Amino acid sequence: MTGIYESFEKEYASLIQGSAKLETLYEGCRWAEGPCWFGDANQLVWSDIPNNRMLRWTPDGHVSEFRSPSNYVNGNTRDREGRLVSCSHGGRNVVRTEHDGSITVLADSYEGKKLNAPNDVVVKSDGTIWFTDPGYGIMSDYEGYKGEFEQAGQYVFCIDPATGDLKVVTDDFIRPNGLAFSPDEKLLYVADSATESTGGERRNIRVFDVGSDNALSNLRDYYTMETGVPDGFRLDTNGNVWTSAPDGVHILTPSGVVLGKILTPDTVANVEFGGPRHNRLFICATQRLMSIYVAANGCARP
Repeated sequence: MTGIYESFEKEYASLIQGSAKLETLYEGCRWAEGPCWFGDANQLVWSDIPNNRMLRWTPDGHVSEFRSPSNYVNGNTRDREGRLVSCSHGGRNVVRTEHDGSITVLADSYEGKKLNAPNDVVVKSDGTIWFTDPGYGIMSDYEGYKGEFEQAGQYVFCIDPATGDLKVVTDDFIRPNGLAFSPDEKLLYVADSATESTGGERRNIRVFDVGSDNALSNLRDYYTMETGVPDGFRLDTNGNVWTSAPDGVHILTPSGVVLGKILTPDTVANVEFGGPRHNRLFICATQRLMSIYVAANGCARP
């Protein structure tokens, strides 16, 4: 395969549409992130963090502002009631947009101290809300407001939807970033995007077993990037991981074998499956929102 496709294993051919074109849907972001598909509204919402706004794309090609200012929102997802859940760098919190448009703060502190700057978020089928808190949004005034780290570490948190209680589910990361569950929710994948300039060097995705009580165990390495760092990622219905990378999107088997890549002109921050059949991969690539149809189907969400 040539052009935008780079194949390493024969199984790669079953996941991509060789005739599909990599399309640029929008240009003009400073750092595109947090893509979230709204199936009921037939639209994609994503964050343009340094421009302090969120944008909306619809299949007719129209792009409009979804929220501006956004308080430097980064990662986005939807809960089981279809409400938007977002990580705000500016607010150093996790917020939920209610059906009437009002905003509820779900978490902004832990043990009496401000969160660093929540980054990415996912909601499990039991309603629990899981998010990473690496603090990129307070390291400068570019993606938030420069501030002091108050937490003792960079954690992955879980919010109990019934009580609002916040707990640390793991503290074994330098800069926890993207996260996602396997289709059966028995595995949790978490990216560590640490570099020498941000407190250490890890550059990998690791995976946990998830117990029936949501306790994490058996942490192990899943995939390490040779150059650059992993950021956001999604899984398809067969458990393959489609992860952002400096050169595009890397597609990995559940055991961590790289099947191939979709190459992009700029660094990818995050991806999302969308469209009526969840077979359109939306790609946030630095200044661009891009998309490509694939032969896999993403795990459906509200």
